[in-house]
Amino acid sequence: MMKHLSLVVLVYFFLPLFVRAPYWPLLNETKPCFFNGSAGFLALGAMSSSCTDIVLSHLSVPPGATLDLRKLKRGSSGYREWAGPLLSISGTNISIKGAPGSVLNGSGELWWDGLGQNGKIKPRFFQAHGLIDSTIDGIHILSSLVHVFSINGCRNLAVSNVTVDSSAGDSLSGKNTDAFDISQSSNVTIIGARVYNQDDCVAINSGTNITFRKGICVGGHGLSVGSIGGRTDNIVNRVLFENSVIANSENGLYISYIHLLGQAVIRLMMHDLGVRIKTKHGTSGTVNGITGTVSFKDTDVFVNCGDRSCASWSWTGVSVSGGKKSSKCVHLPLGIAC
Repeated sequence: MMKHLSLVVLVYFFLPLFVRAPYWPLLNETKPCFFNGSAGFLALGAMSSSCTDIVLSHLSVPPGATLDLRKLKRGSSGYREWAGPLLSISGTNISIKGAPGSVLNGSGELWWDGLGQNGKIKPRFFQAHGLIDSTIDGIHILSSLVHVFSINGCRNLAVSNVTVDSSAGDSLSGKNTDAFDISQSSNVTIIGARVYNQDDCVAINSGTNITFRKGICVGGHGLSVGSIGGRTDNIVNRVLFENSVIANSENGLYISYIHLLGQAVIRLMMHDLGVRIKTKHGTSGTVNGITGTVSFKDTDVFVNCGDRSCASWSWTGVSVSGGKKSSKCVHLPLGIAC
């Protein structure tokens, strides 16, 4: 499965780095090669081409040096159900860059069963937890099994020119192939993403200053905020979806609140998007500046609120046209027309 793997991690400062290499547990597993500290970095260049499994733990990369994983041994793999992730990276001042032409192939067709995160146990792909002042650029992921990027506990993270192509799952029962799941993070920017999947293009469960710009989302569930409520962190503040195209998707924007414990302020600039909001027992929120058009076959705006749960919502500057008017909106806050 990892037939085309070329991943370069550039580190510009001397710092501890934890990277778990893309790893498929095989039916006949071999003992992995471990590389630690400064000595591990020096040994990695000489030994990486001969190791079948590589584990990098607290690796110290000198200033100006490159952690180069381009000369890996040809991969072999087998099928196994496990939770993953296939790739886990955390650290400060980390630059993760896909080499030109590289592809991380998840071979999701071996796991897809129409049940997504249920059914077979499927490994998640890319765990970006605790990345601070870091960048992810040019990664191309093919046929993910389920959720792709898990962004949690990150601060000042810039993601650019990422492609998630799980389009094969359209006809092969792919499900829950979310591209970007974001929680408990701040100042996260995703620019130029290309997503072809069967679930959320972006799902924001909590966070502050989250931007998705110049993206293309095809075939999934569009852009999602929530479900919010019942979590340890229920704040979604200052989210911007801008200059993006959502095509052949179930929703343009979907906002879901359940038992909201804090205030969410969501300011959006959107084009060619539909809007759908579902909330139960929400408290307050702001939706401002949503504009766009949808197909005549689609619904402009759909709102389904619990009794009095949207009474404190502020809804201004929303103009979506071209589609049908919904007759099923429930408990509309002031200023909203379906």
